[in-house]
Amino acid sequence: MKPSLQLKLSQHLTLTPQLQQSIKLLQLSTLELNQEIERFLLENPMLEREDIDDGDYRSAGGESSRAETTEHVVEAPSTPEETTSPESREEAGEVSSFEDGGDWTSGTGGSQNRDDEDDSDFQDFQATAASLRDHLNQQVSLAPLTDRDRALVRFIIEALDDDGYLNQSLEDLLTLLPPELDFDLEDLSIALHQVQSLEPSGIGARSPQECLDLQLKALPPGAVRDLARVIVREHLELLAERNFVRIKRITGCNDDELREAHALICTLNPHPGSQYSTQETRYVVPDVVVRKHRGRWSATLNADAMPRLRVNALYASILQQNRGSGGALTSQLQEARWLIKNVQQRFDTILRVSQAIVDQQRQFFDYGDVAMRPLTLREIAEQLELHESTISRVTTQKFMSTPRGVFELKYFFGSHVSTDTGGAASSTAIRALIRQLIDAEERKKPLSDAKIADLLGQQGIVVARRTIAKYRESLNIPPVSQRKTI
Repeated sequence: MKPSLQLKLSQHLTLTPQLQQSIKLLQLSTLELNQEIERFLLENPMLEREDIDDGDYRSAGGESSRAETTEHVVEAPSTPEETTSPESREEAGEVSSFEDGGDWTSGTGGSQNRDDEDDSDFQDFQATAASLRDHLNQQVSLAPLTDRDRALVRFIIEALDDDGYLNQSLEDLLTLLPPELDFDLEDLSIALHQVQSLEPSGIGARSPQECLDLQLKALPPGAVRDLARVIVREHLELLAERNFVRIKRITGCNDDELREAHALICTLNPHPGSQYSTQETRYVVPDVVVRKHRGRWSATLNADAMPRLRVNALYASILQQNRGSGGALTSQLQEARWLIKNVQQRFDTILRVSQAIVDQQRQFFDYGDVAMRPLTLREIAEQLELHESTISRVTTQKFMSTPRGVFELKYFFGSHVSTDTGGAASSTAIRALIRQLIDAEERKKPLSDAKIADLLGQQGIVVARRTIAKYRESLNIPPVSQRKTI
């Protein structure tokens, strides 16, 4: 074929770097956003955080480079011209940051104020709190043991998992010991008994039955304790299945004795080492706060979650005086402005979506989960004239603080179930109704899934039994056989 040149017109969508950054920031959580901003602050000298105590800081060009960080209140769309006065904002209350409840004082001599940098001492203490192995080794160091026996006991302690269980057999542990030490299984068994005598009770167990039995063994003797030990050692599976009739037939006890033994077993801890775990509690910082003002629910941005950014006035002034020779600074200035604008746009979009959710779910804020209405991402997208994928990004890992608790924005969306009247009920509302029915059930005759479906059907909500089972499992509610009591 003969080569030739042709002209062809076509259109294609190209994402600019600014648009790509805007999409990326929108899908980040508050924690991830702060991490991303810290990266920008390290890489771009034109960008800096705005201190709360600073005055009005303006750039050399006369335009304010301060990122607006005041809270924006979006009212119902029926009255867009209505604004919120300072008096009403004061009445509604502002979002305030957590402050220290008091001064730390020295433990010696007279009381004296501590510096701010010392306020983290308590957290440091928590981080260095004794672990399970430290707690056990401290007890072993005080026990009247020979150096040989003490070393073997500490060897057993190192083999425990975080819950305090010994998951390896003594035979396997024996193979890990140096042969020249001449240890045998009897030595390991004695060392294990020493570990099982330590606090907390139940440490060193090789099964849940042994763990509970060790805790019962440490209690004062009595008829109830003895019956509980028999049940734990021989009939724990029957107890888990709530097969009280068979337990009474095998052990020969009556209802009162079994009820007391069951109550005693319920006080035991099947994971005795978990209290020494070093898992750090993670707290959620809400992006939006919902309040009721003058009979209407409105969403407000949480100022504590909004980073305060601005263009560095010094570098901007240098760049202003040396126009045409900025080079990299000119590019970094543009990137800083893009970031400030995109961060503000991110929070504006979160606020718009949050207010739309509040408008759709007003009954929830008034009456709780049972009043939650079915809601889809498409409904909010059509209302705000945004793409459904944008709504999905906004509602993921973004949290809303309400008088009823802190919820992820995704919580307010859910599938629907048809009713006899031709309407629809939210899956969240159905879960709330299931929990209400189970909380009010007679413990000796708990409600089956089929019975719950019948009760909901009497209220006009047609739900299959398997759907009830799925919702019940999502609520971590055990089946009817495991909810039965004596």
